[in-house]
Amino acid sequence: MSNFHSFSPNTISSSTGYYPTINLVSDDSLTELDIIIKDSNVAASGQTLDAADSTTWAPIDLSASTTVVTMKMRKLDTTTIITSNICTIVTPYTDGHVIMSWGLAGLAGLAGDYEGEIEVVYATGKILTVQDLLKFSIRADF
Repeated sequence: MSNFHSFSPNTISSSTGYYPTINLVSDDSLTELDIIIKDSNVAASGQTLDAADSTTWAPIDLSASTTVVTMKMRKLDTTTIITSNICTIVTPYTDGHVIMSWGLAGLAGLAGDYEGEIEVVYATGKILTVQDLLKFSIRADF
């Protein structure tokens, strides 16, 4: 059984600027994040755009053949990236749906508080960074 987390911009705490903390365990190898990347400036099909309601936002089109979505992670209150994981883009690619997995050694030896950001790099070289940060609390394994 893997950890599954789903996010909505409406759940970001205004006092911290983070989504609710994602609790993980060091050395787990089945942990993954299920993420849908949306554009808060474009209404989803059949919706009226409401900046305060992420269900009205259009998903980001990730269908270009060389589009790469990455989740970068660093220890809280530092600037050094400790891991940069490429996400799997889920079909249909126009739905903005990605899955990020740490894999067999991704959380090995980690413990403490971390933060991560999602970055989309298009074939043109243009970069879209999701401003909202993810926060992780990783406890040591027994």
